[in-house]
Amino acid sequence: MDNLKNLIIVIFGASGDLTSRKLIPAIFSLKTQNLLPAKFVVIGTGRTGFTLNDFRQKMQESIVKFSEEEFKNEQVTAFLEHLYYLPMDNSSGEDFLRLKDYIREIDEKYGIGGNYIFYMATPPLLYGPIALNLSNAVLTSTSAGFRRVIIEKPFGYDLDSGRKLNRTLHELITEDQIFRIDHYLGKETVQNLLVTRFANGLFEPLWNRNYIDRIEITSAENLGVGDRGGYYDNSGALRDMVQNHLLQMVGLTAMEPPSSLDSNAIRNEVLKVFQSLQPIPEEDVPRQVIRGQYTGSLIRGECVAGYRNEKGVPKDSRTETYVAIKFFINNWRWGGVPFYIRTGKRLPTRVTEIVIHFKPTPHHLFRRDSGKISANQLIIRIQPDEGILLKFDMKEPGAGFNVKNVNMDFHYKDLANVRVPSAYERLLYDVMIGDSTLFSRDDEVETAWKFLEPIQKAWSMYPDIKVFGYPAGTWGPEHANDLIEGDGLTWRYPCKNLADDELYCEL
Repeated sequence: MDNLKNLIIVIFGASGDLTSRKLIPAIFSLKTQNLLPAKFVVIGTGRTGFTLNDFRQKMQESIVKFSEEEFKNEQVTAFLEHLYYLPMDNSSGEDFLRLKDYIREIDEKYGIGGNYIFYMATPPLLYGPIALNLSNAVLTSTSAGFRRVIIEKPFGYDLDSGRKLNRTLHELITEDQIFRIDHYLGKETVQNLLVTRFANGLFEPLWNRNYIDRIEITSAENLGVGDRGGYYDNSGALRDMVQNHLLQMVGLTAMEPPSSLDSNAIRNEVLKVFQSLQPIPEEDVPRQVIRGQYTGSLIRGECVAGYRNEKGVPKDSRTETYVAIKFFINNWRWGGVPFYIRTGKRLPTRVTEIVIHFKPTPHHLFRRDSGKISANQLIIRIQPDEGILLKFDMKEPGAGFNVKNVNMDFHYKDLANVRVPSAYERLLYDVMIGDSTLFSRDDEVETAWKFLEPIQKAWSMYPDIKVFGYPAGTWGPEHANDLIEGDGLTWRYPCKNLADDELYCEL
């Protein structure tokens, strides 16, 4: 709260779903939690010719529908008084001059003091033009107050476009003004990963190649592409999920202890992980990367269309809706430890988690009836049923030494009277106070794209690399299990409940 200053938030693309479903409800929640400055204004812009009353009415409906807060009608009414709208064309320099005058007028009315945040809730191709027009209108530089710009992923589509976007932005604004938002990093459980590792003497001494066999990260969605087929077909799982969400979680899982909680200290360690990623040669892509597409299936008695039958998707599309990658990190801590990441649409359940597989004991005194040797697992659940689960063996009561695998788990929902904020609440608040810890830096973005470049090139140059089909509602192509090193080892098959991990469970 000490760092909060009066401010204006300008949202480009305010007539879109992101603003309605996420941004305005998050800002309203911050207001109800007394986490906004005394004087604040939100200005929405867009091509849609809303009147001020139209915009406020639409945002009121969004708050009622999507807000997780318990609120009174008078709270919503008071909040709406802080919302404004200006119809404009993002490609028009004249419209940005009108925006400048509009902002100045509101700034003087409320006594803001020149602190502005510009949120680009638009398609990525507009980031450059909007930044250019903001710069030409002298809205990104100031002698008083601050100017900050938020952009949504994807941060480019490959290494070249990522670099080009960074160059374009850096010609107009400085890196410390740019906040590349990844809502996964705003989740409490992602941030708690740092606390779990570095606040406990129990875990960090074991967090290395001497004790860990492999690390597995899953981000699964149970929905298909819906009406976004046309957009998604130009993106795919690799660009949409791996480059940002999954690799950022890899960075936080594998990083060295930072020297402090300063944002650059943490991001420097994440960057070192990205720089240590062992490149995947193009010829090894078929052996280390599995891509797939969901096919039509019957789920709970309902016929579900395959990806190529979704609206806007070409019938011969080779865009992946599933990708699994095996790779290594070349440093002393992780040398020789395989990392496995996977993401996909139309999987059995929506779940994101990190699984630390510890090495089995070197001398196996106790065996199960099946003869299978178990090993400890630490499971960090990002969503849903957020929490942490430790799996270990215990003796069953009775004669002999029958061993049973048991769970010791913690759930965030068990914390009484503790509210878990939404990811956008946390991230928007961090932008307001100028904390960039949970945002991607330019060198992180480019290094992540560099790691994925051979995969993109191999898929583009070698059409014989297979796109495996998998029935909607299953855990992806069976060939993905071939990535896992070790006899009889497979991916963990999680359920929506943290403690359940059977292949077939109540979804």
